[in-house]
Amino acid sequence: MKICIILGTRPEIIKMSPVIRELQSRKIDFFILHTNQHYSAGMDQLFFDELHLPQPKYNLDVHDFYHGAMVGKMLIGIEPILQQEKPDWVLVEGDTNTVLAGALSASKLGIKVGHVEAGLRSYDRTMPEELNRIVADHLADALFCPTDTSVKIAIGEGIPKDKVFMTSNTIVDAVEHNLKLAQKSPFAKKYKDQEYFLLTMHRPSNVDTKLALSQAVASLESLVDALSVPIIFPVHPRTFAALKRFALIPNPAKIKLIEPVGYLEMLLMMERAKLIVTDSGGIQEEACIMHVPCITIRDNTERPETVTAGANLVVGTTPHKVLTGAKNMLEKPRIWSNPFGDGSTSIKIVEILTSTKQ
Repeated sequence: MKICIILGTRPEIIKMSPVIRELQSRKIDFFILHTNQHYSAGMDQLFFDELHLPQPKYNLDVHDFYHGAMVGKMLIGIEPILQQEKPDWVLVEGDTNTVLAGALSASKLGIKVGHVEAGLRSYDRTMPEELNRIVADHLADALFCPTDTSVKIAIGEGIPKDKVFMTSNTIVDAVEHNLKLAQKSPFAKKYKDQEYFLLTMHRPSNVDTKLALSQAVASLESLVDALSVPIIFPVHPRTFAALKRFALIPNPAKIKLIEPVGYLEMLLMMERAKLIVTDSGGIQEEACIMHVPCITIRDNTERPETVTAGANLVVGTTPHKVLTGAKNMLEKPRIWSNPFGDGSTSIKIVEILTSTKQ
């Protein structure tokens, strides 16, 4: 058996890392194809190095394009590699353009597709990610769903039951393994005695227009004023570009902008934060797993389990709702149950892939 893992963003590297380690431990033939969708020379290499992962066999260098051009260039790059390598399975993770291109390329060549973190829905088709995950789910031969809710969604859309598996979420495996690495890293003592809120924000709905971004910045500065806790913001390059373009750089005494950090440092920042404020789906999950209160500055979430568990509130970006949500989460005891599994997801996925039934 040969498996191709197609990834292109740092969250995909993180969430596929436990699967990669499981394949290595079982000595299963696999290779990594990296589209470089979110490529930056320092950060990209840092993630592979920090997590002790093998280097990609192929790098496509496809980034900084509009959606159509990006997916088109990925298809052109992926197809000949799959024809040459002839893997039995292609694994994709999540909801990016890389996932869409990987699933399309493999399915058109008759190669089986496994979709890790399948069955998620925000029911907001203005989000490119929503379209990508819908298509990937309906092309996949095996849907590795993180929760019972995502299983019901997939089956409810007419996907055959024998293709749908409740495996839980690889993010639990990743957090458990990588937090141990982080606690032994040079960053182990960093942020330990600081009181701060941690912010991540990159969604187009929050940063691509001056109106949306100005409202978000005003709400976050108001949050700092009301609660007297500063925000640390490892700022995404596209968000920083928007802040500069619209002349909305926040007050550094309230929101401290820092360069993006590696995953191990980010894990420690999350674990030690008083509150996490995010528009990222993955960080909602990680906050839930690490029992750090979270508010999501969006109008919806494809991770409703975090809200049901009591770990997260979806608050939008208006000042009153952001402040009210933050106060509510800060007052809650951190005793919710993790809905994403026990850390054995990668084992389940690899066992399904190697099963003679598939």
